[in-house]
Amino acid sequence: MKRSTALLLFLTFFSSISMAQEKSIDNTSLLAKKTADFELSGDGKANSWQSTQWVNMAQRKQLDTPMETKFKVLYSNKGIYFLFFSQDTRLDASILEDNKHLWTEDVVEVFLWPDTSKEAYFEYELSPLNYELPLMVMNMGEQRHRWQPWFYEDDRAVLHQTAVQGGSKESGASITSWTGEFFIPFSLLLPLGQMPPEPGTVWKTNMYRMDYVNKKGMYWSWQAINSSFHEIHNFGTLQFE
Repeated sequence: MKRSTALLLFLTFFSSISMAQEKSIDNTSLLAKKTADFELSGDGKANSWQSTQWVNMAQRKQLDTPMETKFKVLYSNKGIYFLFFSQDTRLDASILEDNKHLWTEDVVEVFLWPDTSKEAYFEYELSPLNYELPLMVMNMGEQRHRWQPWFYEDDRAVLHQTAVQGGSKESGASITSWTGEFFIPFSLLLPLGQMPPEPGTVWKTNMYRMDYVNKKGMYWSWQAINSSFHEIHNFGTLQFE
């Protein structure tokens, strides 16, 4: 009886420690460190990226093809930087224009929701061939309205570069991975509010990747979703250091 009681107390104590450890790990929040502005190369070789850690993205839908996907985030006085690494075997990307339906092929995506008092947010997509799709999105009930940024030029334009490892950067090429790097200026996001962010400012965000094998899609996300990338109330939080 005494042995059983002692065992029960030990298990209860161990369980409480485990629960406390789990609560101390917050997988829904990111901290964006500040950096001086730097040039993009597409491969993430800039020294600034060494100041922050990779964040892994979970593969939500699989085709028995596990592939590592991860990202980094930094920000400066002028805008926010993203770096994606996507393990892959083949470039299933054929679109050779900006502002097309890039999500129907290999792509990485970022959704930024700076002001949660209004359901307006920014969506950015980048293909391994270095084509982009920037969108302003507003949820109105069950309807979703999209606009492309107007006067998307000068200091409002997103800077972006990609690089391919283990193969050539062309449609259908056999590769080992690809990387995408982009800089979103705060001047482009100005209509969304909380611009520019100050230390301690919090935005809602999520990151995604789509990949296709034999025209069958699989996807990754930082925060879990049910059926749509546009589930903004399932986004995680991004805090500016």
